[in-house]
Amino acid sequence: MSQPIRVVLVDDHRMFRSGVRSELAEEAADGIEIVGEAPDVETAVSVIKAEQPDVVLLDVHLPGGLGHGGVDVLRGCVAQESQRGEPIRFLALSVSDAAEDVIAVIRAGARGYVTKTINSTDLATAIRRVAEGDAVFSPRLAGFVLDAFGAAAGEIAEVDEELDRLSAREREVMRLIARGYQYKEVAKELFISIKTVETHVSSVLRKLQLSSRHELTTWAMGRKLI
Repeated sequence: MSQPIRVVLVDDHRMFRSGVRSELAEEAADGIEIVGEAPDVETAVSVIKAEQPDVVLLDVHLPGGLGHGGVDVLRGCVAQESQRGEPIRFLALSVSDAAEDVIAVIRAGARGYVTKTINSTDLATAIRRVAEGDAVFSPRLAGFVLDAFGAAAGEIAEVDEELDRLSAREREVMRLIARGYQYKEVAKELFISIKTVETHVSSVLRKLQLSSRHELTTWAMGRKLI
């Protein structure tokens, strides 16, 4: 029997967390297990790093951090790996379907976005799909995401193809470098060595076929990644 999909639930409303836990408990036999909960940014980052789940159900609006809610959680954990050695994947679960919320968490690294009107069966299916690496959106948001990014489906596929060449850590380094951070500032921000930063930057430039930090900044700005 395969291992269950380990899930951390992040939401600032205790009763909502309790309800989701209860609903998903019925899915446990099908391989879903909630291994941790958190009500705010700091607790979420701590629990996620400790538990190394496969999927994080992440509310968009949370107290704590730098005031960016779920985006702060993503920035703190997006490069973490699960106990299986796979990237920890994030599925936004929010009452909000506002464009700025959807865009922010997807750009920060979430694999999908569903609203809290979703039923337990569909939520369980979404969790499984995200765990497998799929991108998942509530039906009404699927078309909206394309519109929100201001591109035709083909253009988004092209951008995604380029971004998919980069690892999660390389994306973090790329965004900071494109914002004008110096190597030592990137190293301090991500708790890695300057040599590791240099290695990641070289890899990013090679994979994107760019030749300088200036070109990288232009590339990132053109895709509204910074």
